Amino acid sequence: MKKEKLVNFMARIMEESGFKVYKDFRTSKYLVDIYGTLPTAIGDISVVVACKNYDEKWKVGLDVLKEMEMVAKNLKASKIVIVTTSDYTKQAINYAARKNIKLIDRQGIISLAENFSKRLQAPEEEFNEEIESYTPKESTFSNSRKLLSRREPETPIFNKFRGLFQNLLFLVLLVVGLSVGLTKLIETFIRLDERILGILKIFFSFILSYGITPLGEKERMFILLRGTVVFFISLLILIIIIII
Repeated sequence: MKKEKLVNFMARIMEESGFKVYKDFRTSKYLVDIYGTLPTAIGDISVVVACKNYDEKWKVGLDVLKEMEMVAKNLKASKIVIVTTSDYTKQAINYAARKNIKLIDRQGIISLAENFSKRLQAPEEEFNEEIESYTPKESTFSNSRKLLSRREPETPIFNKFRGLFQNLLFLVLLVVGLSVGLTKLIETFIRLDERILGILKIFFSFILSYGITPLGEKERMFILLRGTVVFFISLLILIIIIII
C-alpha cells in the first residue's frame, strides 16, 4: 500500500469517528502525517498519527516513537498513534506500552479494514487492491473477506440503533440520565447522605461512559477516546446538578 493510500485510509476512519482531520500537518519543526481533533464541550482532544508504509522485513524502531513524542509535545496532543504496514521492534513495543502510545501493525490495519468496511464510503475494491499489494493471496484478510461476505446484512433498524450510539450528545444525555435515575432508585430503598449520592452518580457515569460507548464503536482506540470524552462531559454536567 502506498503511503498516500495508508494516510487517506486512517484519515477516513478518524473522520467517521467524529475527528476533524488535517493531513500532512506542518508545524515550525515537524511534518505530521495526520493531526486530528475531536471537539467536545470541555475542549478539543487531539491525536497525532504517523503512517509508515515499510516493507515487511523492516520494523518500526524506537526512534520513530520518540520523534512522535516530540511532535505530540509540540502540538500538545492527547494521544499518539503509529501505523505501519510491517511490524515493530520489541524495544518499540515495550516503550509504547510504558508511554501509552497506540501501535497499529499490518494485522491491525486488516482488522480496521474489516471493522470499518461498512462505514467507509470509498469502494471496497479500491482499498482491497492496495491491501493485496503486500498481503499474500491466502492471507487472513482474504479469508476474512470470504467470511464477511457470508454474514447476513445489517438491518436498517440496527443501523439506526448504532447510529444513535455514535451521537456524542445522545451518549452524554443517556449517561447523565441513567446515572441520576439509578441514584434515585437506590435512594428510594436506602437513605444516604448527599455526598454519597453525589459519588454514586459519578461512579455510575464512569461505568456507563465506557460501557455504552462500544455499542457505537468497534475499534478499541476510539472506544477509549469517545468514552473519556463522554465521561468528562457527563462529569461536568453532574457536578453542576450536584451543586444546584
